[in-house]
Amino acid sequence: MTRSMATKKPLTYKDAGVDIDAGDEVVDLIKPIVRRTYSPRVLGQHGSFAGMFRLFGEGLFRKQYRDPVLVGCTDGVGTKVMIAAERKVYDTVGIDCVAMNVNDLIVQGAEPLFFLDYLGLSRIAPKDTAAMIEGVAKGCEQAGCALIGGECAEMPDIYRQGDFDIAGFCVGVVDHKRIITSKLVRKGDVVIGLAASGVHSNGYSLVRRIVKDARLDMDRAYPELGRKPLWQVLLEPTRIYAKPIVKLLAGYRRKMVVSGMAHITGGGLPGNASRALPSHLDCVIDRSAWTPNPIFPFLQKHGGIEDDEMFRVFNMGIGYVMFVRPDFAKAVVTKLKRMGEKPTVIGSIEKGTGEVRWKE
Repeated sequence: MTRSMATKKPLTYKDAGVDIDAGDEVVDLIKPIVRRTYSPRVLGQHGSFAGMFRLFGEGLFRKQYRDPVLVGCTDGVGTKVMIAAERKVYDTVGIDCVAMNVNDLIVQGAEPLFFLDYLGLSRIAPKDTAAMIEGVAKGCEQAGCALIGGECAEMPDIYRQGDFDIAGFCVGVVDHKRIITSKLVRKGDVVIGLAASGVHSNGYSLVRRIVKDARLDMDRAYPELGRKPLWQVLLEPTRIYAKPIVKLLAGYRRKMVVSGMAHITGGGLPGNASRALPSHLDCVIDRSAWTPNPIFPFLQKHGGIEDDEMFRVFNMGIGYVMFVRPDFAKAVVTKLKRMGEKPTVIGSIEKGTGEVRWKE
């Protein structure tokens, strides 16, 4: 051994930017947070290599799902995380992550069962990282599913200091005969829209461009947006529709009252409601039936964006749509209101070519 090698400090993983002790601290911090989401069907110990969920352990489950089909999806939050990172707000985008997954999953008529999250980080700061996972746990509680595992990857060579990304993976179940597909949609079905909480988690590349070009002050509370500063309005978590939709569907076990559903994400109403349609029917929407959240006209004004582009990029105040048999539409609206939703009849299903049209 040369003299220079003998006196050189031994290289460690921490020197390369990865702190194993910080990762272990996060595991300990999130243990009570994660356990809040558990149901009796969650098996195994916290910190295991993989999460386990018992599918056929309860008598009630067997009665509800005679021919169960597993439904899976994965999604992230997009560039909304950049605003969260800039503002050092870590406890909301976890809710967004859950919402983007479970809101997709329930479109098929499925009940969310369990969730896993993935965090990519420049550095594991235990309290900040635990706050991110706290948000995921809150989202799981809102959705009625269990957070059974996840991964925190510390990668300083990929993420700049302070940057992070979050993604999720959700698995649910639906009985085969209760799967909702476009084959169920009929002419005359009523289109019901559920109110969004705000921008949700799509279109943030355009949002950030508007903020930059218009030189908007993120710390300012603009009168048209209420008392919250702009950054807080933009970080409003995506609304999770899982519990009311699952409960509503469970109340109609013998009849397929709901013929179609769509989660309104990137592509807006035109790009998402059309995915629930057969090729011979159109979804005709009356844009005057509801008032978009104040954030949308605010962004449109400061960005100089045309109406069609706004509706193609953003949810414009409708985060979820349902196609419902006309004889049951009034009852469905009443039930959803009792569950805390804000449903509005916004259109109908008519003959067409599988597209969304605006009512003239």
